[in-house]
Amino acid sequence: MTEDKGFEVHDRRAFASQEPEKEEAVQKDADAAPGQAEEKQAASQESQAKKEYNTAGTGASQALPQVNFPTFIISLSSSVLVYLGEMEDPATGETVVNLPVAKQTIDILGMLEEKTKGNLSEDESRLLQNILYDLRMRYVALAKK
Repeated sequence: MTEDKGFEVHDRRAFASQEPEKEEAVQKDADAAPGQAEEKQAASQESQAKKEYNTAGTGASQALPQVNFPTFIISLSSSVLVYLGEMEDPATGETVVNLPVAKQTIDILGMLEEKTKGNLSEDESRLLQNILYDLRMRYVALAKK
């Protein structure tokens, strides 16, 4: 019984053509051990994708604050203010009132408060409590109208 020669794979994605020496190294590894070559190629592609993800949109106009718990909470609270009609929607520039979505987001913040109890710093806990109190009062005032 004769062994058939394996098939050859050519990666035609944009980043693959930019690094021909990596392709050659992967091909040499493929000739040596097929299982290991696939693992190395997958690892290489994963690291390249991670590099592209980390460098995508890093222009000066894209500068965003570092994501941490307080900025996440403030982001959610800003969404509530948009849904309560107290801020313009950044996407449309319009002021819209959507009480069910505002209530749902307030409830999400309440759930985060409950689930993170004992795991937050004093400042984070106080921030979350104050934001929740303020948003709940604004919601009740608007819902009564």
